[in-house]
Amino acid sequence: MTNLTFDILLEKLTYGGEAMGRLPDGRAVFVPFGLPGEQVRLELTEDKKNFARGKLLELLKASPERIDAKCKHFEKCGGCHYQNLPYEKQLQAKTEILRDQLQRIGKIENPPVMQMVASPLEWNYRNHVQFHLTAEGKVGFINAKGNSTLPIEECHLPETGINAFWPELQFESNKDVERVSLRAGLDEELMLVLESEDPETPELEIEADVSVVHLFDEHAVVIAGQDNLIFKILGKDFRVSAASFFQVNTKMAEKMVEHLVSRLPVTASTTLLDVYCGVGLFSKFFAAKCQQVIGIEESESACEDFAVNLDEFDNVELYEGAAEEILPGLAGRLDSSTYAIVDPPRAGLERYALDAILSIKPQIIAYVSCDPSTLARDAARLIVGGYRLVEVTPFDLFPQTYHIESISIFEAI
Repeated sequence: MTNLTFDILLEKLTYGGEAMGRLPDGRAVFVPFGLPGEQVRLELTEDKKNFARGKLLELLKASPERIDAKCKHFEKCGGCHYQNLPYEKQLQAKTEILRDQLQRIGKIENPPVMQMVASPLEWNYRNHVQFHLTAEGKVGFINAKGNSTLPIEECHLPETGINAFWPELQFESNKDVERVSLRAGLDEELMLVLESEDPETPELEIEADVSVVHLFDEHAVVIAGQDNLIFKILGKDFRVSAASFFQVNTKMAEKMVEHLVSRLPVTASTTLLDVYCGVGLFSKFFAAKCQQVIGIEESESACEDFAVNLDEFDNVELYEGAAEEILPGLAGRLDSSTYAIVDPPRAGLERYALDAILSIKPQIIAYVSCDPSTLARDAARLIVGGYRLVEVTPFDLFPQTYHIESISIFEAI
């Protein structure tokens, strides 16, 4: 089979980091690292009935907005997608993609999408980075094709403390360790997390003063130092253990908290339902103002952190388990004075969880989303279930990448 090449015009950026154009037969073709308005020569890498994917072979006419990437691994590494676009243009593109997803998938006409909240840091913003290992034990990232680990010599996304440390990491091979994570907490304290499926602790020689934890099946075994870090958000401390999720952009986590506090007018008679509450990032800022906070979280590690982080409050309940299993049991005891924050994983709200929320009928639902396509799907269900979408505010937690975080406010009609 001959490799099919085409010269086409790229029209727009789409969710997932690709630019879209049209083949001569009218099918959409998606091209990584292209920009709208560019004339490109591409080679098809995937040829489906209704769409295709292509590899950019040659820029026939570059976009006037195209800039040089900061990183030598850009286009080979799968971590960044927009280093070739000025930051202001990245914000505009992501806002348009979010709007498009809400219209196309959610069937929401003129969705009330606000201006995207920019990250104070365009680079060196990540407090957590995950590496894979090459067969030789060198740290790297999954490549742009998604089929192997690319050893890296530089990365401009992690915080400076992480960046000063990771180049020293070297393992004998990758056979004992699936992934290696580095986290930076308060005062640049570092934690190295070794993830594997083997309960046997990997051997590691390290000179630096860092905590080292071996993680398997959500069990954390401390090799050195502590099994947690402290993060400070708007003056409040949060304990975050090795197996617990926490937002990777600390400054943007603060902006999201401020936004939620301004949009949820809780009073002393309010019950706040915090679904997928994690270590309590949002709950901690509402507990003093509410009659009651009810958290729901599946991760055992995050639940333990939540209990520590909200220990000062007597009006907080925590349920450990899946949202779809716990929410139906709460429906009978909650009334319309309830407010809800939901912060589901990328897959969005599980169907039974969403149905249970609709039966509780909270006055306001704040939906924190990290995936605009599942947000659009769930927004359509909430609207059918009796809610009005008041506003959607995107937050750029992940500059240089296609990822889009947002907070949507729904009000019961």
